[in-house]
Amino acid sequence: MAEQAIFPGIFMEGAARRPRRAKRAFRTLRANPLGAFGALLILMLVLVGLFGPVVAPHGVNEFAGKPSQGPSMDFPFGTDKFGQDIFSRVINGARISLQVGFVAVACGTIVGVVIGTWSGFKGGWVDSITQRVVDTAIAFPQLLFLLVIVRLLGPSMRNVIIVIAVLIVPSVSRIVRGAALSEKANLYIEAARATGASDTRILFRHIVPNVMPVAIVVATTLLGGAILAEASLSFLGLGIPPPNPSWGADISVARNSFPINVSAALFPGLAISLTVLGFNLMGDAFRDVFDPRLRGR
Repeated sequence: MAEQAIFPGIFMEGAARRPRRAKRAFRTLRANPLGAFGALLILMLVLVGLFGPVVAPHGVNEFAGKPSQGPSMDFPFGTDKFGQDIFSRVINGARISLQVGFVAVACGTIVGVVIGTWSGFKGGWVDSITQRVVDTAIAFPQLLFLLVIVRLLGPSMRNVIIVIAVLIVPSVSRIVRGAALSEKANLYIEAARATGASDTRILFRHIVPNVMPVAIVVATTLLGGAILAEASLSFLGLGIPPPNPSWGADISVARNSFPINVSAALFPGLAISLTVLGFNLMGDAFRDVFDPRLRGR
């Protein structure tokens, strides 16, 4: 803490950028009804994912009624062409979507933060080489990468998580690198160097804490895309293998009976849409919380 004792005024700049954000987040959500609506959607999705097997009226693969029935009192969302309850499958599919989304985004964000922070902080040839690799990864078509890698590894939840996490890393590292470069140019970093602070101390004491809000906002906005990517792979038969419930796979199965049984594709599609919408709205609210330039608009 020697550098803070010598340059207290300068280090107040770094400390001021990490205020208590809980009250500010609450005020922002209260002033941002769309953000509050998105947070409510995600909270409901989490609760459904946690307690889905308990509240679902039928088993995931239970042949509960006649095939291709419309919505009724016994089956609120109807049944698919196998006679399975669509409502129960949508509820249980939320758990898989959340697992894939959260784990993939968490892993990809952690790796992206490490790469981006280190690249921006070190600069020089380390930054140049790292960014050329990132540029190549971003330029490669993501859908083609998803299809090729999952095809090679085989369809499974673990492989889907790995592929989505790998796709997330370049975007996160690019954004975090920019934030690290901005923090590196601040006066309190120069003050820390003047007092003899090591690169490791500067990196973990000053740079990383100040780029984490950016990483949190990016991760929140990427969650919807990760869930949509899992649904797309499952729709193509390369995602979660049957008989596990998956929104994308259920839509794919419903294609053959779509003219007759619209609900078999409608309700899983609505679940995907509301989930992506909720994460996007909540990500915008988080951006308002963590970015003072946008606060109050």
